[in-house]
Order: sequence, then structure tokens, then C-alpha cells
Amino acid sequence: MSEKIRRIAHLDMDAFYASVELLRYPQLQGLPVVIGGARRAADETLRQSQQHTALARIKIDDFPRLQGYSGRGVVTTATYAARQFGVGSALGLMKAAKLCPQAILLPVDFAEYHKYSRAFKLIIKEIAPLMEDRGVDEVYIDFTDVPGGQREGGRVLARLIQKTIFEQTGLSCSVGVAPNKLLAKMASEFNKPKGIAVVFEEDLQSKIWPLACRKINGIGPKTDEKLRLLGIATIGELAQQNIDWLIDHFGQKTGAWLFDASQGRDSRALVLQSEPVSISRETTFERDLHAVRDKRELGAIFTRLCQQVAADLAAQGYVGKTIGIKLRYDDFKSVTRDLRLDAYTADAQVIRQSAGLCLKRAPLAQRLRLLGVRVATLVRAEKCHEFITNQPLAHVATDQAAINSEVKTEQLF
Repeated sequence: MSEKIRRIAHLDMDAFYASVELLRYPQLQGLPVVIGGARRAADETLRQSQQHTALARIKIDDFPRLQGYSGRGVVTTATYAARQFGVGSALGLMKAAKLCPQAILLPVDFAEYHKYSRAFKLIIKEIAPLMEDRGVDEVYIDFTDVPGGQREGGRVLARLIQKTIFEQTGLSCSVGVAPNKLLAKMASEFNKPKGIAVVFEEDLQSKIWPLACRKINGIGPKTDEKLRLLGIATIGELAQQNIDWLIDHFGQKTGAWLFDASQGRDSRALVLQSEPVSISRETTFERDLHAVRDKRELGAIFTRLCQQVAADLAAQGYVGKTIGIKLRYDDFKSVTRDLRLDAYTADAQVIRQSAGLCLKRAPLAQRLRLLGVRVATLVRAEKCHEFITNQPLAHVATDQAAINSEVKTEQLF
């Protein structure tokens, strides 16, 4: 009997929030649909006028359009039809309205997304129990010892999981299978949507090396720009560099990691049962942003990060008491600020407003290259016997006077 080789899958749901909405509104299939912002008067009018009509029977012309949108809302996700117009996650809704005014605009409904998130993960664990939860719409799965996990490099098992999720939920996903998490995540993007991609170690040169360095999860815009200035655009070109040369240019830790990543090496195990210390989301900007001059763009990104953290908390079943932010400036120096609440929460609005207070205690004169939001002091929601709040800032356990005394003069996003 041949020795089993390590097979790790990364499963990513296709346009997850939008796909859930299309289950409720199948008449919108194939149309440009944007999900974002809070529920508005137009949404309430639609709900009231159609309360005796089956959702699937609401006329397309009755749905609110993106045209004429005003406000600071941000795109959470969009259907593939809307993405063809350049509409994508984190884009301001006003800008999206200019790109695709005919798009239908639906409000975010996290409760519905969490329900489907739990459903597809239960399906996966019934087939392949070793699963690492990575948020509301993605997971890693260990195929190595699962029946069918070695057949065709894992393609057979990936097809079974993909088919079962679709049959039981109506949702599609894309799966990448590879020797490790690094390559599996890259592979899951190869054939989106509804795709399956299998990568073996011997496929490194043909399938991985021709890709841009940014395809490696962990290489952000700044590192990519520095690599390009050094004449390195593809993973293959990165792989040809000497490890000592990379360490000289990027430092010991990053240089060694870049070398291993370019060679397709990743020894990380799946995180299966450990309780997280915190749940966070962060993003590195394509260009450095300023708190005043880029206020609207930063505000949209900040709101999206808070929504994503709230979604991750709900999907993983946690609530938290400590809200924090992380800022990295254009000189690569970083600061963090935290705020402790009296009550546990997983509410996006509470997180957004509490994180906003943290911002008031951080220097904002320099341009920013990274922004992050985190929630810590976590407990399982079902085991939490203390009060859980969804009332913004009503239960902040920090001396408000101390906060106010530290508020900077800069205009906050």
C-alpha cells in the first residue's frame, strides 16, 4: 500500500453574502446586485409593501437601485455580474453607484449569513472532521486520512464536498487541494467560481512560479512594491533568489519566510480546537492613506473591518469584551489601542463605535499603511451568563473623561 501524502484543502464560498441573498431572491440571478450598508427607508418600504408576497415573487422593478445612493456606506460584497463593472468589497457605495447605477442594492443581513455559514461547515465536518474555521465563508480541511482524500490528489473528495454543500444549501464553493495551507489557499482561487484545483509538489514550477508574488497570502502591497523595485515580479523569480540575499533586504524573519513560501513550503498545522485569544481583521492599503484627506475611504474600510470581525465572531460562536485597533504608519511603526466594555458583544455597530473611541487615542498625523480591528477577552456565546450588549457605547467601562482628554484635533474617520 502506497504511503499517504499530506493533502490540505482550502474551501472558499463563492460570493457568499450575495449567494445567500440570491437564494431568497432567485429572480435576481444573473443581475448586478450589491450588498452593503445598513437597512434604509427604501428597504423598509419594500418590506412593508411586499409583506404578503413571497420573496421569490417580488418584481425586479420593485427593488431599490444603487443609482442616487448618498451616504458613507460601503460595499460588503457583490454578485459576479456587478463585479464586471468594477464594483467590489470595501468600495464606497457612492462610488459604486457611479460605476453601476443599475445595480440592485440590498442591506447586509448577518443573521442569515451566519445561519448558512454554520450549515455548510456542519456538512464539511460530517464528511471530513478535521477542519480549521477561518471565518464566515472559508475553512481549511485535512483530506489526508479521509476516505477518498487521496484519490486524484483530493479532487474526488473535494467534488463530493462541493456537491453536498450545493445539494443541501444551494450554495457554491471553490476548493483548492495541495500539500499545505499556503498552496491550498492559492489553488482555491484558480478556477473561481465553482472550481476545483489540485496542486502537487511537482506542480510548483508549472502552476505556482508563473504567478505574481502578490498571490502569496501574506505579501502585501509594500512588500510587493519592494520586490518589484528589486526586479522580482513572479514567485518563480523570487524562488531563484538566495536566502541570505532575501534576509539582507527584508530582515531575518520575513526574508526566510519569503524564501520558504516561494519554494511552496509551509509546515503549519490546522488549528482545530484551540480557543482563540482574539478575533481580528486587518488590511494593508494599496497606497498610504491620511486620516483627513482620505477620510471617506478609510471610514468605509474601517466599517467593513468591524462588520467582518462581527461576522467572524458570530460564525465562530464568540462574544468579546475588549475592542482594539491596530495602526501601522508609512514608516512601518505600529501602535495599538484597546477599550474594555462592561458587557460582552458581537455587534458590528458596538464594535465600530468602540473602535472609533480607540482611534481618538491614537496619533493620526502620519499616513497609514495598515488598519486593523480586533475583539478580545472572548467567551463562547452559549456559555456567557453575563449581559450581552448590542447598544453602542452604553456599557463602556473606560473613564470617558480620560478618553476625551486624549482626543486629538485631527478629524477622525
